[in-house]
Amino acid sequence: MELKLYDTLTREKRVFRPLDPANVRMYVCGPTVYDFAHIGNARPVIVFDVLFRLLRHLYGEGHVTYVRNITDVDDKINARAAQEYPDLPLNEAIRKVTEATDRQFHEDVAALGCLPPTVEPRATENIAEMKALIERLVASGNAYVKADNVLFSVASMPDYGKLSKRPLEEMIAGARVEVASYKRAPMDFVLWKPSKPGEPSWPSPCGIATPGRPGWHTECSAMADRFLWAEAKSRLSQNGLSHPHQFDIHGGGADLVFPHHENEIAQTRCAFHTPLMANFWVHNGFLQVEGRKMAKSEGNFVTIRELLKDWPGEVLRFNMLRTHYRQPIDWTVKGLEEGAKVIDGWSGFIGNCDPVGQPDQIFIEALCDDLNTPQAIARLHQMAHPPVAGLIMAGVTMLGDRIGQEAQRHLKSSAMLMGLLAKTASEHHAARIKAASVDTVAVELLISTRNEARKQRNFSAADRIRDELAKMGVVLHDTKDGTTWEIAR
Repeated sequence: MELKLYDTLTREKRVFRPLDPANVRMYVCGPTVYDFAHIGNARPVIVFDVLFRLLRHLYGEGHVTYVRNITDVDDKINARAAQEYPDLPLNEAIRKVTEATDRQFHEDVAALGCLPPTVEPRATENIAEMKALIERLVASGNAYVKADNVLFSVASMPDYGKLSKRPLEEMIAGARVEVASYKRAPMDFVLWKPSKPGEPSWPSPCGIATPGRPGWHTECSAMADRFLWAEAKSRLSQNGLSHPHQFDIHGGGADLVFPHHENEIAQTRCAFHTPLMANFWVHNGFLQVEGRKMAKSEGNFVTIRELLKDWPGEVLRFNMLRTHYRQPIDWTVKGLEEGAKVIDGWSGFIGNCDPVGQPDQIFIEALCDDLNTPQAIARLHQMAHPPVAGLIMAGVTMLGDRIGQEAQRHLKSSAMLMGLLAKTASEHHAARIKAASVDTVAVELLISTRNEARKQRNFSAADRIRDELAKMGVVLHDTKDGTTWEIAR
C-alpha cells in the first residue's frame, strides 16, 4: 500500500518512498520548555504521533526512527527563570524552570495517548555538534564572525526562501528581523551569540574569546543531522548511504515554515553541500479557539493541563483528529462534547478486548492518503454503528464467540493505530459522560462526521455516510442552521 504525503517544499501530494526502507527517519521540532504547553502545541505532537504509528505499521516498529528535540536554552527560558526565581543565580533558576516544564510536557502528552519518540535530544547536550556545524559554515563562506556573533549570510544561498516561497520584502517584514550594525544584510540570522553575564554559556566556536550560546535554528540542524545521519550510518543500507546528511520527513507546525525551517534548510544544505535536508516537509495547520486566534489578551489561551482537568486525554486527541491535519482547526467546547459522545459510544461497543489482529484495510487506506483522519474516523463509525453491532451479535449467537471477537479486534486494532482509544480518563470523569441510547449516539456521530467531511468539501465521503444513514432508516434535512434528522416513516 502506498503512503502519500503533502510536501510543503514541492507543494504537492507525493508518494512517500523512504531513502532506506529499513531505517525510515523523521524529525519533528519539539517544545521550548519554559511554560505549560498550550493546546496549539498539542496539535503537532498528536499529528506526528499518528504518522509515527502509521510508519511503524507499514515498515515495522524497529525500522522507524522518530526524533523530537527539547529546546532548553532560549531567551524565553531565561526571562521566565529570572521572573520566577529572582533570588537565585540565573543558571540555577533556569535549571528549575526547564526541569519542571519538561516534566509537565511529558505528563501532558502521555495523557493524550502519544508514544514517546525514539530519541528526544536536549539542545544543551549537543553543543559540540552545533559548534562543528557553525565552523563548517564559516569555512565554506556561508557564515561570518562579527562582534562575537556568528551569522549566516543569506546572500550566499541563491535559492533561500524556496520552502516558504515568499518575496524577500515579505520575509523581512514577517520575521521582524533584528536591526544590528554587525549584520552584512538585514536577513542574515544568528548561528551563535555571546552570552550575557549569568546566562548559560559555552566556549565559542571560530576562535571567539567570549563565551556564548547557539541560535535556535542551529540547534535543530545539528541534532537532526546527528541522530538521523551521523549516528544512523551503521544502520543504513547502501541505498541510504547514497543520500548523505539527508533524512525522510521533517515535521512541525505551519508557523515554523518561516523563518525556522527555512533557516534549517539553509544551514544544513550549505554545511554539507547536499541538495536537500529532508525529502518531505510536513506541516500541520493553525489552531484557533472558539473562532478566534488563541492569545492571552483574548482570554482564550488554554493549556493542555487545564483541559485535562475537565476532559479525558482521548477526547482531546479525538477532537484534534476530526479535522485534517493541514486544515485550520477551530477548538470548541461543542467539539469536545461531540468527541466525548463518540469515545463513550465506541468504548461501550468495543468492551475490553485486546487490540490484536490487523487494522481494517479501508481505514489504513484513508491514513495513507496524507493522514486523512476524518475519513479514517468515518470508517470507524461504519464499523461501529448499530447495524454492524447487530450483525456481530447475530454472528456470536449463530457461529460462536469467535466471530464477534474477530470483528471487535478489527475495530479496536484500527482505532489503536490512530491512538484514539488510549485509556487515560479518570474514573470520576468517565462517569460524568452521560449515556445515551446506542442508536441515537451512532446517528449523531455519523452526522457529525458527515458535516466535517462537507466542511472539507469531501462530498464523496459525505454521500457515503448519508447512504449509510439511509440504510439505518434515518432521513437527513440540511438547512442553513445545520442538519436535523428523523426516522423514515
